[in-house]
Amino acid sequence: MLQKREGELLLPFISLISDGILIECSFLLSYWFRFYSPLVQYFPVTKGFPPIAAYFQGSLVLIMVWLVLFQRFGLYGTRRLISFLDEFYDIIKVVTLGMLVMMSAAFFYRGFSFSRLVFLYIWMTSIVLLSINRIILIEFKHRRFERGYGLLNAAIIGSGKWTTIIFEKVSQHPEAGLRILGTIGSIPDLAQTTSNLGEKSDLPDIIRRHNIHVLLFVLHSGEREALWQIMKSCEGLNVEFVMLPDNVEMMTSRIEVLALGGIPLLRIKDVRIKGWEGVLKRVFDLVIASLGLIVISPLLLIVAGLIKLTSRGSVFYKQNRVGFDGKEFCLYKFRSMKIDAEKETGPIWAVENDPRVTPIGRILRRTSIDELPQLFNVLIGDMSIVGPRPERRVFVDKFKHSIPKYLERHRVKSGITGWAQINGLRGNTPIEERTRFDIYYVENWSLAFDFRIIMKTLWAVIVGENSY
Repeated sequence: MLQKREGELLLPFISLISDGILIECSFLLSYWFRFYSPLVQYFPVTKGFPPIAAYFQGSLVLIMVWLVLFQRFGLYGTRRLISFLDEFYDIIKVVTLGMLVMMSAAFFYRGFSFSRLVFLYIWMTSIVLLSINRIILIEFKHRRFERGYGLLNAAIIGSGKWTTIIFEKVSQHPEAGLRILGTIGSIPDLAQTTSNLGEKSDLPDIIRRHNIHVLLFVLHSGEREALWQIMKSCEGLNVEFVMLPDNVEMMTSRIEVLALGGIPLLRIKDVRIKGWEGVLKRVFDLVIASLGLIVISPLLLIVAGLIKLTSRGSVFYKQNRVGFDGKEFCLYKFRSMKIDAEKETGPIWAVENDPRVTPIGRILRRTSIDELPQLFNVLIGDMSIVGPRPERRVFVDKFKHSIPKYLERHRVKSGITGWAQINGLRGNTPIEERTRFDIYYVENWSLAFDFRIIMKTLWAVIVGENSY
């Protein structure tokens, strides 16, 4: 008999209870801010002091609404493989939606008039308190997993290089909450890394004997019949099946289930940015680029002066890059290399400690300031704030034949920052990995996704990994 999956209820239960308590605290704190704190001298109370009981009753309603919304948006999952910034964004989204529900209810409820300023305080304090709570809970969860508590036992079934990749990824990410006990059947690529638990024919007994909760399948298309037999042999066993698709590249696509006369269809490719979505993204780009240029204009002038004073040549470097629909455009950067830097080497990527880079250029590249003139590319319409980084034609012609789905990057406008860059894939990093991240962005684009990437870009710039 399989043992219980430890910790499946502990963390969600702690999250649920602590969120409810903190939402109530935000109500009480907001009531104090509005009517009794030093802030009253800046925002005087003109309509008397309402009883706290009315706000307490309202808080009970809002707590229920928010907890339901948190559950609906998946914030109480045991293993949510996202960063705190993603969690923070979800908190803002749910809290805002909950406040809109409460404000709508307060508008129709005539028995009591709630202070609109209290609503603002509740919104701010809830975001702060719930975010701090999430930081603590995420750290608590990771510490438990690192110490071996609450982990799910897993085993790998399959063959090929992806078995090794899956094993390494699970090992590198303890936050997934998985403990790989070994393999089912012989997998030569993992023979030196983990043990063989037995053969596929004995799978039900292996699952019971080793208390396996999750089976990770890495099977080829020719092994579909074997998968069917495996699933049939495991009927009645409470075990999860997690499978890597036959065509791994499909994992980067946004798969949607459609129904046609009762027949299920999978749409594995769609035009992600179209109609009003394209208009909204363009407006978003124009607003961010315009505000950015206004704010950093003094910095641009200083950098231009430093480049001119410290090296021969123009301030700006112009280069043709391939962007949306495979069309070329002229990209602008602050010049960070000596003039005619590629005269002897030809087109090559920059490397660490590149001798072609000027002293001031090294600083510009480390801080990514050399990319700021691309805000003008955004205003012109050649680029977007967020999107895959554009490459030169010589590299595009090279990679389109060797990297699967490489040209899919050109289905959206190129960006100043992107999903790959904020995940540490900048500079001379594996193009295969960068392409996978870029295609994921193309297939999963949303304005919210753009906003999250912009938030994370600041940290990526501070860290400066692979910036040379």
